[in-house]
Amino acid sequence: MNLIIVESPTKAKTITRFLGDNFLVESCQGHIRDLPKGKLGIEVENDFTPQYVIPTKKRKIVNQLKKIAKKADQIYFATDEDREGESIAWHLDYILKAPHSQRIAFHEITSEAIKESLKSPRKINLDLVQAQQTRRILDRLVGYKLSPLLWKKIFKGLSAGRVQSPAVRLIVDREKEINDFKPQEYWSLQAELMAQEKIIWANLIKKNNLRIEKLDLKSKKQIEEIIKDLTKATYVIENIKIKEVQKAPRPPFITSTLQQEANNCLGFSTKQTMMIAQQLYEGVPLGEKTNTGLITYMRTDSLSLSQKFINESATLIKKEFGSDYQQTRHYQSKSKLAQEAHEAIRPVSCQYPPDKIASYLNKNQFKLYDLIWRRALASQMSNEILESMAVDIKAKEYTWRANGLTIKFLGWAKLYPEKQKENLLPLLKNGQVLALKKLHPSQHFTEPPGRYTEASLVKTLEKHGIGRPSTYASIISTIQTRNYINKKGKALFPTKIGILVNDFLTKHFPEIVDYKFTALLEDQLDQIAQNKKEPLKILQEFYQPFIKEVKMKEENIKKTFKDEETDKICPQCGQPLVIKTGRFGKFLACTGFPECRYTKSLSDENGNSVNEKIDIPCPKCGGEIVKKRTKKGKFFFGCSGWPKCDFALWDEPVAEKCPDCDSLMVKKGEKIVCPQKDCPGKKKQKKD
Repeated sequence: MNLIIVESPTKAKTITRFLGDNFLVESCQGHIRDLPKGKLGIEVENDFTPQYVIPTKKRKIVNQLKKIAKKADQIYFATDEDREGESIAWHLDYILKAPHSQRIAFHEITSEAIKESLKSPRKINLDLVQAQQTRRILDRLVGYKLSPLLWKKIFKGLSAGRVQSPAVRLIVDREKEINDFKPQEYWSLQAELMAQEKIIWANLIKKNNLRIEKLDLKSKKQIEEIIKDLTKATYVIENIKIKEVQKAPRPPFITSTLQQEANNCLGFSTKQTMMIAQQLYEGVPLGEKTNTGLITYMRTDSLSLSQKFINESATLIKKEFGSDYQQTRHYQSKSKLAQEAHEAIRPVSCQYPPDKIASYLNKNQFKLYDLIWRRALASQMSNEILESMAVDIKAKEYTWRANGLTIKFLGWAKLYPEKQKENLLPLLKNGQVLALKKLHPSQHFTEPPGRYTEASLVKTLEKHGIGRPSTYASIISTIQTRNYINKKGKALFPTKIGILVNDFLTKHFPEIVDYKFTALLEDQLDQIAQNKKEPLKILQEFYQPFIKEVKMKEENIKKTFKDEETDKICPQCGQPLVIKTGRFGKFLACTGFPECRYTKSLSDENGNSVNEKIDIPCPKCGGEIVKKRTKKGKFFFGCSGWPKCDFALWDEPVAEKCPDCDSLMVKKGEKIVCPQKDCPGKKKQKKD
């Protein structure tokens, strides 16, 4: 019997269908060993040796795998082919102590890929394991040495991270730019002209052949003087430039571009995008009990495509659109790390077009798969051909510009359309006089830089070299969970706590939040994976100055926050209450701590009462519904009578009952809906 071990049960289920009865596929459900919780778990004086433990929740899985492994003739570790996957395989090998173990890897879960990987097994790549281990040690050193200092000097519950802190800094710095921004007034002037009874819009671009820059026209007075100069002016076409423009398709998705496009086009968070992509990669049932993998591995920074997919897509494009629309393209990979240079994210096969399998996918799976499908196929299509026309119009000493655009051939845009509209101009010629209908002055003000969205933050993290494809989603998720960042719509805002922690780190530990320093560490991890750097040297170079700085700051920095005295008395023990500041705002706490643990929330991050009343009676007990916050900082709506009454909702309830199941309705964006999954009206509403 041959045993194959993968990370997830879904992946195991999908792979099982491709193998015979002499193969057993089991899941380890992710990492089976990690550094211990509650202590550093690194022997710093012993060359930074990590003290790995098996988490309690993983012991049952490990014991099961040990029993199965004893009976296996051959063991294959088929975890993902990246640092994390290689590390999981290494830990499995250590625990199972299997003499007949080998490593296999594949970038898509198909019969062909699985069987091909079994033909060429390899040893575990220890360089990748070392890179992952070094990253884990660095993150633990920063977190466990710096976070306690934040607790002492600011307040408990705060944390710092090697990668999360620079990400918070980006958002805090952008907020400061916005707050410091002073708008400048400027004006523009458009001419509404007529030719062959068609309107032509032209913008003022020059005076005396000198270009008018954006901020040159600063006042209404300047515009009025120009309009006065143009009284009775004749508008004559001075020059017409026509040129053909060819636009190549964008390359297929890598992790960062998929996260950006899914956020911009579909409104998905980075975490949501990766979760859905994982489902599509591991496999979904297509009208049968067994699963089918639909996309290649979703954590990649490679732009390459297999020749098999290029050939398949060429055949499909010619069949669906015609040979004029097909053009084979090979993209240059941007990956710095050869071992992690998988393919780009693409469909595993052209035999699964989105429309054909739509009924087997949920709404979000379909949206993401459709996006990946169209982007990958469009990358193998012909250029879009445009004809642009620039018409310069002279009126006295002023020059105006009218622009036209005609789409001559859609090419790839037929499959992956972008927001681009034609602007057809009438037939024009040099020396032609145009009739002025009206001049349109417009007042403008310069605008501050936009706040980061998850899409633009990923783009900036990638630009600065902070993190890697597999970490962007977790970085953004972590800084929101820790209440350093809030999300309103798509925009990311720093919280007061986020600004406070960032200012502290920027002032006292500038290297930790320095973009170049963080990127340098990432590059060094890449070099470990390529066997070009020694892990111990990198750890020593980082840790010695870092811990020296921590100890010095611990002695010299004064505590930022002190408890505020109140005249209130603890209702549980009768001792005085004080106001403390925590991750989620201010709260009352008993001075008798730790013997008395009484606390009461005062306000949330924005100064609002956390347990504010909703003025809707609890449908279970008739008590009050209040807005509360979980330990992780997420808001929900529950009964004030908890724990006697366990009524709770994630969405804000309204004073309206569902006509189909009599439950309280809730707000979902601009809609009022029933929150019950098994409500009989749900199917009817969906059908309508």
